[in-house]
Amino acid sequence: MIIAVILKKLKQAFTDLLPIILVIAFFQIIVLKQPLPQMGEVLFGTLLVVAGLSLFVQGLEMGLFPIGESMAHALARKGSLFWLLCFAFALGFSTTVAEPALIAVAWEAAEIAGQGGLIEPTRDSLKQYAFGLRMSVAFSVGLAILIGVMRIIRGWPVHYLIISGYVVVMLMTFIAPKEIIGIAYDAGGVTTSTITVPLVAALGVGLASSIKGRSPLVDGFGLIAFASLLPMIFVMGYGLIIFG
Repeated sequence: MIIAVILKKLKQAFTDLLPIILVIAFFQIIVLKQPLPQMGEVLFGTLLVVAGLSLFVQGLEMGLFPIGESMAHALARKGSLFWLLCFAFALGFSTTVAEPALIAVAWEAAEIAGQGGLIEPTRDSLKQYAFGLRMSVAFSVGLAILIGVMRIIRGWPVHYLIISGYVVVMLMTFIAPKEIIGIAYDAGGVTTSTITVPLVAALGVGLASSIKGRSPLVDGFGLIAFASLLPMIFVMGYGLIIFG
């Protein structure tokens, strides 16, 4: 029984990765007309990716989704708006700080800024710049989840908030230093990654399920959109401070 479940998960993960494998194989064999370099390592790495993806999905189903929904239900039953909003902010902030994609992008941005002469190319300056970038994004995601939770509680239409947010993004694009605009836009994507999305989505669905008159399908989703929107605004603000 356990072996059958494991094989099913591995098959599902392989099916999800199959389009990527076919695209790489097509361009390598048909277009470039070259065999894959280090075929043994590539195949072994692919097997590791399949196994890792299946374990990751299983971990989401067993751990992150249930705990996010259960905590949302418990806080809603407690009836304390203060603690619910504190939890929403803390969840958004902590999950974003731990995002591997954000850590990688922040350090890459720091190195490029150092090479371009925008900041001192010393290790301390690079670390300070990357840390400031991460904190700006993490704070903005925490605030975004807090606003999203308030939207669910109050029943605010999601499209009004999203449209207003993107209007602010466009306006800030005109005044922000050009060196930070691309990083700010990318920050909106890297925040919604492997750690943040499962917990935040579970929080929204669990909260909407716990509040009378709210629909999990209509009101439970949309938190991820806020989490990708506010970082663009805050990172451009960070650029205004750093680059003047």
